Amino acid sequence: MAGSSIKADLQASLVVFLIAVPLSLGIALASGAPIMGGLIAAVIGGIVIGGIGGSPLQVSGPAAGLTVLVYSQVQQFGWPVACAITAAAGALQLLFGTLKVARGALVIAPSVVHGMMAGIGIVITLAQIHEALGGTPESSALKNIIALPAQIMDLHGAATILGIATFAVLMLWKRLPKGIQKVPGALVTVVGMTAIATLLNLNVRRVDLPEGLFVGHQFPALPNDWGKFSIAVITVAIIASVESLLSAVAVDKLHTGKRTNFDRELVGQGLGNLISGLLGGLPVTGVIVRSAANAQAGAKTNLSAVLHGVWIALFVFLAASWIELIPRSVLAGLLIYAGVNLVNVHHMRELGKNRELGVYIVTVLGVVFTNLLYGVIMGVVLTVLMSLRRLSNVTIKVAPHKDHIDVVINGSMTFASVPKLGSSLADIEQGKDVHIVLAVDYMDHSAYEVLNDWIKGHQKTGGRVTLDELHEEWYADAEKGKPRFRKELPATSSRKMFVGNGGRKGAEDLIERIRDYEENHSDQLRPTLSALARDGQVPKEMFVTCCDSRVLPHQFTSSGPGDLFKIRNIGNMVPRNGEGSSVGAAVEYAVSVLGVERIVVCGHSSCGAMNALLDGTSNLPYENLKHWLSLGERTLIGFRAQPTIAAGRKPVDQLSLVNVVEQLDNLMTYDVVKTGVEAGSLSILGLFFDIDEARVYIYDSDQKRFLTVDEIPEA
Repeated sequence: MAGSSIKADLQASLVVFLIAVPLSLGIALASGAPIMGGLIAAVIGGIVIGGIGGSPLQVSGPAAGLTVLVYSQVQQFGWPVACAITAAAGALQLLFGTLKVARGALVIAPSVVHGMMAGIGIVITLAQIHEALGGTPESSALKNIIALPAQIMDLHGAATILGIATFAVLMLWKRLPKGIQKVPGALVTVVGMTAIATLLNLNVRRVDLPEGLFVGHQFPALPNDWGKFSIAVITVAIIASVESLLSAVAVDKLHTGKRTNFDRELVGQGLGNLISGLLGGLPVTGVIVRSAANAQAGAKTNLSAVLHGVWIALFVFLAASWIELIPRSVLAGLLIYAGVNLVNVHHMRELGKNRELGVYIVTVLGVVFTNLLYGVIMGVVLTVLMSLRRLSNVTIKVAPHKDHIDVVINGSMTFASVPKLGSSLADIEQGKDVHIVLAVDYMDHSAYEVLNDWIKGHQKTGGRVTLDELHEEWYADAEKGKPRFRKELPATSSRKMFVGNGGRKGAEDLIERIRDYEENHSDQLRPTLSALARDGQVPKEMFVTCCDSRVLPHQFTSSGPGDLFKIRNIGNMVPRNGEGSSVGAAVEYAVSVLGVERIVVCGHSSCGAMNALLDGTSNLPYENLKHWLSLGERTLIGFRAQPTIAAGRKPVDQLSLVNVVEQLDNLMTYDVVKTGVEAGSLSILGLFFDIDEARVYIYDSDQKRFLTVDEIPEA
């Protein structure tokens, strides 16, 4: 086992090394730093952080995400002081990790982080377009935009062709067959374009290294302005920490092995930046491009990251002269490709669905047209303002009747909602009987005091006030002097929603249950459903399950309105492509039109359809049912041909488990599903709901068995 792990890590390390070298060179170039600064950072990121960090498959090195920040620091302070900033930021990261506040760095909203990355990508692209066309970048994004038309009119022949060709090849590379894509496109492109430029002896600017590797190499120097220096240190430490930790979270989703120890990872990142800065290298972060390549190449442990750093060090000492053959416009084309990919359209769609696109856009514009720090601050400030607005998003309906007034309050009652609450209550006629219905998910002390004071004041005018709380008793707890300070669901709350109707029959009971919904639940659902009615459904998952009334997908997946695109049929069948137009149409609609990210097939215990298959369907008197269950013949064949998939279970449940796996195979007969799975935009998943245990089991395709949630590592 150990031998196979070492072999896998060795192979993966070579793949990551081939990607890291050209990227490190390009990032150093874009940062206005010495080329050796990028290579030093790559070596330290691999050997030091890879060796002691807490993320087993994350690969660290110089990252495009800090390019803009480092460039501005080099221009402001000079390279030696920029190195001191990196070292000091590393020491601060070490402190963060030691104090175990790593998860606190993840508090920055994803909309701000994604906006920051997109803004960096745009700034890199605008600058490197000039370099790729054979010119020289300006000092800011705005100046680069203004100068671009003149640059396009004054192209530089061979350099322009090489730069554009580099970008074009990289864009086409990801469309090639999977087998070809295993070879790093960045390496092939840089080597190929360099070979063309060398063989044709093209007159283009190339990477310039000193005569000796460390001739004229600059080490850290102390600043003159300690105030600005301190701000720069804090900025690098926070941004590098957030980027590394978010990258680690993403990498954990790419494998099923050991999860990240975030505090240890931050200690590793801090030590790496401390050493990189002291040696005259660029800042280091976890890099998702290298890390994803590492995971996809089959790495098993952190040995892969360490070895990739060793290969870079050997390359620097044994083949540094080759670096000077690389045209600068080729590296610029590589960086443009990296910058464009930082603007993630998928993230924009997700943020749009969650109404956070405004924060993203403000952050992007702030990063592009001011600087990285101001852009992030603008995004954070807008996030806080939007959070305050949501905190005040309480709906208060006052309905006067002949003998009383109804007041229905929905949402979160916080200090931010006090003005609206006070205004609504102040308009109620004095002396009237008032019935207040609280359907709130939270109430802080400020809101409680306003409501309580009004109730006491209104009673003094002769009016009687009754108060009902739906589901959670926030007001009652506060009135008893035991207010709750966080949202929690009491054991007795919403019991009716979970227990159901207790087997009651008849239209009268159904009407009563509808009446209960209208009176007690519709007001809470209305804002969500109104938004879905306005914006359309945007489910993330298509859920194929059985018609059985005991199967509860919304509850055991903790899903709400608009989350699941459900198909329910007898036996949770997915006919193979061409065998069932109804389910097939739903599959194609869900993937192609709704853009679901996952298709789930969920079987269950004690399934009547599986019992019928075991007993034989030939004697069934119902032709339509008999025809439908004939789709399960392949499941029966698979069940009889292989050992039981879950020893110890009843045959009917074993058949249900086999049936789930069979339906996953059937899904792959649909072109839209197969294409999506191969492209990585769609995944398929099998579940089994044990009704008696009220427990869900998840199919692991690698282990060929169903696991409990506890057996699956946390993502």
